[in-house]
Amino acid sequence: MNLKENQNLEENQNLEAVLEPKVGTIFNSEYEAHECYARYAKAKGFGSVTKTSKKRDGGLKSNITYGCHRSGKPRTTALNPGKSHPTTKIDCKAQMNISLQVDGKWMLNSIELKHNHEMDLDKVKYLKCYRTNRSHAMRKLNGAAEIKLNRTIASCVIEARAPENLTWLEKDARNYEDKVGRLRLKEGDADALHKYFVKMQKDNGDFFYAIDLDEDNRLRNVFWADARSRELYKEFGDVVTFDTTYLVNNYDMPFTSFVGVNHHGQSILFGCGLISREDTASFVWLFESWLSCMFDCYPNAIITDLCRAMQNAISQVLPNARHRWCLWHIMKKISEKLKGYDEYKPIKRKLKNVVYDSLNPEEFEQNWADLINAYDLQGNDWLVGLYEERHRWVPAFVKDTFWAGMSTTQRGESMNAFFDGYVHSNTTLKEFVEQYENALRKKVQEEEEADTHSLNVQVQNVSPYGFENQFQQAYTVAKYKQFREQVAEKIGCNLTIGLVVNGISQFHIEQDILVGKRKDTFKTVTFLVHFNEESRETNCNCRLFESKGMVCTHMISVWSKKKFEVVPDKYILQRWRKNLARSHTKVKVSYVNWERKPEFGRYDSLLELFNKAADKAMYSTAKTDRMAARLREIKAENDLYDEECLSNMPTVGELLSDVDVLPQFFWEQTPGEYEATVGDPSKGPRRGRLPAKRKQ
Repeated sequence: MNLKENQNLEENQNLEAVLEPKVGTIFNSEYEAHECYARYAKAKGFGSVTKTSKKRDGGLKSNITYGCHRSGKPRTTALNPGKSHPTTKIDCKAQMNISLQVDGKWMLNSIELKHNHEMDLDKVKYLKCYRTNRSHAMRKLNGAAEIKLNRTIASCVIEARAPENLTWLEKDARNYEDKVGRLRLKEGDADALHKYFVKMQKDNGDFFYAIDLDEDNRLRNVFWADARSRELYKEFGDVVTFDTTYLVNNYDMPFTSFVGVNHHGQSILFGCGLISREDTASFVWLFESWLSCMFDCYPNAIITDLCRAMQNAISQVLPNARHRWCLWHIMKKISEKLKGYDEYKPIKRKLKNVVYDSLNPEEFEQNWADLINAYDLQGNDWLVGLYEERHRWVPAFVKDTFWAGMSTTQRGESMNAFFDGYVHSNTTLKEFVEQYENALRKKVQEEEEADTHSLNVQVQNVSPYGFENQFQQAYTVAKYKQFREQVAEKIGCNLTIGLVVNGISQFHIEQDILVGKRKDTFKTVTFLVHFNEESRETNCNCRLFESKGMVCTHMISVWSKKKFEVVPDKYILQRWRKNLARSHTKVKVSYVNWERKPEFGRYDSLLELFNKAADKAMYSTAKTDRMAARLREIKAENDLYDEECLSNMPTVGELLSDVDVLPQFFWEQTPGEYEATVGDPSKGPRRGRLPAKRKQ
């Protein structure tokens, strides 16, 4: 039995050793009683708090009640309900009461063990009451200024014997660190990198990597993705951003990342790589490698910065994907491209209004023409080029496509930020790939923390509408807050009823919107909502639902007018739901402690049982049909899909149900050269990029 197995066995034995507190138990001190209840609470998956304490004359405590962290009724002191803070309080009655005896000891008087909410043993460590000793840990980290932060954290993990035993989160340490580095290849690193990939694939057969060598057997391009990232793509790979603006090592090989967002709106990684040249051929190789890794399943949409080489590659490899340019990068160039005009400031202000405030393509066309004519800009090549490609970046032209809330590659840049602190000026490429796992562990921790938050915290409604509760119960906290913002904005809307044609009602919604640099000026905009009286299908020309998957305040205005208690399931996207069993959480990877999760152990047992049964049934049609029928019965009995809702935007996972698993290794040389030593890369030209904002 190895060290990790010993740790897991010891931890499970410790949990099993925690007994339920019993009435009549005597404690030597208040501290002992508190520790007893806290240990029991942590073993059962909830947090403990001190609810009440009574004192005698003289200030001596005589009676104390400990309870669940979700005890108490939700209250808000905010004058604006829309700005009220999330609360964990749902009036849970679980508690333990102790009283001081004449001999100075404490006796357990009463205890209530039942809770009115679910508990999660695996994620209880993320509750604030168990994140202790953080100040001590930070002092230790600060005292190791000359040691890399990652090594200091690693030493803390070694002391604790496992990451999950730490009483603080890695983000507590990362908040003290804001480093950005560059990758550096030393002699022989390319070959070491290849060997590292081979090892990783041996440990997990679903680890994917691709290496591209030049005619001299030197490293030219590289791509890799772990098993969890591949499974994440099945669930959230409908929209992808691709970014190359982060690290550049001393061999001029830009770091690239494929990024999406999960059900919390957090950045998730679909793979990353290094390329020697930012030309069409390199991007074609990279996109093809990534697509092979992702089961040859194409994304619906992809966001990049403005680059002709990327555009050419995407048109070849991903011809059916909607390609959008990063709006932020384009607008950042206004100063560079238009600064020379005498009327620069009004041009800049007017251009932003045209881009951001045009509601539809026709309105944009008219506003753009007015801008060009008013300031005599017909000869500006930059504006001419942007206009010719307006369908790739102007919001009015792209909001008919689902982008999952990602409008720019800043999503990719925020993903790059999660590597900050893992790399520094002396990091080699091999070291970076090894640190890659630590970075992914951090992302898993953040997702689990957000899952815990969504399942344990209830954000208060801001309206009496029944359908708001429908969204509150279904969505993660982050996504429900976005919906709640739309509900709150209804206060600035004025609804009037228009024509009714063939059962389709028209509603005109006038909304007062804050505009201007300081958001201190109101502008009244009229939106048009069509409502089907029979099917309740609702469409608004603002296209917020179509582009971001979030119903808009104009649709909400119509639903409230119709006195809806519930809305059709299609408007509650599966993508943002909090209670679904996500397949990527069942993927075994080295940076997630699988053995510690009891549900995963049960999953493995069922999978093993199924495989044995399938092995015997597969040679007989009758046995196969009988086994399939029994499985369908079990599936129906357990109501596996009772919480799933229909969506007009299917996930990539739905498209992958019949896709065979492809080979995991992708090699760009002849078979005879497979064992050849990989040479370090040669330098190559790259396209220009915006200067990085991070400290160098």
